[in-house]
Amino acid sequence: MSQKRRELYRDPKRGKLAGVCAGLSDYFNMELWLVRILFVTAVLLSGGPLFVVIYIACWFILDKKEAELEHVAHDHDTDPVSVKFKVWQKGEPPRQALFDLKDRLGRLDSRIQNMERHVTSTEFTVKREINKL
Repeated sequence: MSQKRRELYRDPKRGKLAGVCAGLSDYFNMELWLVRILFVTAVLLSGGPLFVVIYIACWFILDKKEAELEHVAHDHDTDPVSVKFKVWQKGEPPRQALFDLKDRLGRLDSRIQNMERHVTSTEFTVKREINKL
């Protein structure tokens, strides 16, 4: 299970001001518009100065996302085998998207049931007690 280490960069190409929100959206794998809404909401609810100062600090601290990093990050877009999970990326009709989501949730449900079965088993309890010794 090797997991690729993610880096936090700012992405001025996708950003409106400095690309901090765009970099955060890449890092947390969220939609850019959602990150912007969360940031504006945080600024309005906190009275403003704290989050504005944090944004400006990130602007100076974070490195720009370089072209080679973008190429590596977006190589999967050109790969014909890559799977896109968002409905608007697939271009499929809503009924098919619903079927795909139901299928995915069904597989997740069976995995959770298997994990629950394992954690509640006597074998798991015995191993845990042995590890406590």
